[in-house]
Amino acid sequence: MTYVSGVDASAVRDAIGGRVYVPGEGGYEAARLPWQRRVDPHPALIVDAATSGDVRAALRFARDQGLPFAVLSTGHGAARIPDGGVLVKTGPMSSVEVDAGRRVARVAGGVLWSDVIAAAAPHGLAPLSGTSPTVGVIGYTLGGGTGWLSRLHGFAADSVLRAEVVTAEGELVTASAAENADLFWALRGGSGNFGVVTALEFRLFPVAGVYAGMAMFDAERAADAFAVYREWALDEPDESNTALVLAQMPPAPQIPEPVRGKRVLMLRTFYAGTSEDAERLLAPLREAAGPPLMDGMRATSYADAAAMLPPPPPAISEMHIEMFREIPDAVIDAAVEGHEGVAGVELRHWGGAMGRPGEDAGPIGHRHVPFSVVAGGQATTPEEAAGMMAGIKAIGDKLRPYATGGSWLNFLGDASRTEAAYTAGDYQRLRAVKATWDPDNVFSANHNIPPA
Repeated sequence: MTYVSGVDASAVRDAIGGRVYVPGEGGYEAARLPWQRRVDPHPALIVDAATSGDVRAALRFARDQGLPFAVLSTGHGAARIPDGGVLVKTGPMSSVEVDAGRRVARVAGGVLWSDVIAAAAPHGLAPLSGTSPTVGVIGYTLGGGTGWLSRLHGFAADSVLRAEVVTAEGELVTASAAENADLFWALRGGSGNFGVVTALEFRLFPVAGVYAGMAMFDAERAADAFAVYREWALDEPDESNTALVLAQMPPAPQIPEPVRGKRVLMLRTFYAGTSEDAERLLAPLREAAGPPLMDGMRATSYADAAAMLPPPPPAISEMHIEMFREIPDAVIDAAVEGHEGVAGVELRHWGGAMGRPGEDAGPIGHRHVPFSVVAGGQATTPEEAAGMMAGIKAIGDKLRPYATGGSWLNFLGDASRTEAAYTAGDYQRLRAVKATWDPDNVFSANHNIPPA
């Protein structure tokens, strides 16, 4: 028998097919860390779940032993993982099935967006994936999910058709519009508060060619470009997804010389259409930004466009989002002002299909708010992180007086602001659903919604 802090790990090893790690054993240190290194958990047990049965066994063990329970795929959105509990890793659950005729994908709990993109591409289809293909499908989608095609087709959560869920009682149930409809509603934006999703079925969308990439400009005209963007965006077609980003490029040798060590303005573009139509649309933004230092926009495939932004390595990552109905001059001033430790400040236009939900849409708040400003950075040491977080806080303090006060769950680093991601009515309904499906708040290691 193996005992860790009074916990008998052999009971779990006997019950599941996946691997189990305990402190001191090989693989434990690598397995315990999420991508988001702001979270530094020390669980008593780590279970590599290969099946929904493994998840059920691990959950029942945690409940029988009175231990905290948490679930991770990649851990990009990790908010809180209590020490001394049972941590389930869903990475081994990696199957992807594409039904091209129905334009539907079914994925297991640990699948990454890169897996779905690769499986859908031969059929001329694409998922509503985010800007990083290395993010896990389940966590991203349950938190709402905003990506390249969101203005054209809505949030990723809006595309969900069915979910396989391990409940707080350790039972395996199906949630859909026709079965356990209250749970199905809550999952599509309520994150992991209501169960462990071990399989998800969602729509895919036909995508032919796209025009995508990023152009970099000198930052000296950033304020002018932001001012033009706030008006230009009001007529942006749904096929277009754009953002302006002010970023400090590192002085590293691998950074191309024209932008190495410089503060630059980036125009990030994804257009579901031809390069000619895209460039006609982007002309006012290019004119405002001036001559490009580098220009990486090109006609390409969705799969190629999805992989254009290199995935950042695991780090202490922080971001602060504020949402705006309009962008006053004071917000532009706050956004373009340099702050120590802040890697980038993004002004982004949303709207389109995101603001036209179906009658049965899930609890994603603030769908009709057209703009966001996000300040973010990454650090590798606590000392770097302290400076970064101070700089991000300074920007947030300047933005807040002009913002709506709302947020989107996947952008929230601060789990204490979870309620800000929902309308008041949806939040109360979510708490009621939580009381039905998880009255003991077993699933609390997240952006937690407490039971009513």
